[in-house]
Amino acid sequence: MRALSGRLLALLFAGLVALPAFAVEPDEKLADPAAEARARTLSEELRCLVCQNQSIDESDAALARDLRILLRERIAAGDSDEAVRDFLVDRYGEFILLKPRLSAHTVLLWATPIGALLLGAAIAFGVMRRRGAPAATAPLSEAERAALARLEAADAPAEPPTRAR
Repeated sequence: MRALSGRLLALLFAGLVALPAFAVEPDEKLADPAAEARARTLSEELRCLVCQNQSIDESDAALARDLRILLRERIAAGDSDEAVRDFLVDRYGEFILLKPRLSAHTVLLWATPIGALLLGAAIAFGVMRRRGAPAATAPLSEAERAALARLEAADAPAEPPTRAR
């Protein structure tokens, strides 16, 4: 009985500790489930300006909370997803988007990896092509052939020794 009450106490404690994780503040949740789903999707696309590598949906920073509330206010006012994104980009800059848009300002950001990959492939192709090609050699002159024949004759092994039976 004592072991059961200890387990029950541990389970109760774990539940109390985990309870704040399930708490949703009323000012952050929309009454309409479809609008709330839109807000969650949008908040996953927006960068927390404090954390920088987290979305505002994941961040616990106060600014992220304020942005989540602002986002829900814009959705409740009837703004489209694109209008909400444009509003936040106008206010905080393109950096707020976790996936930057393709524009004249960001074309270098999108093109650099592709350009680096193509440049690396071209360099690798050139190096492999040079290594694979045999070196061009001129034919030997008559004097060089005679010298080569003398060297080969001098280097040739003598008759192999025979075994005595």
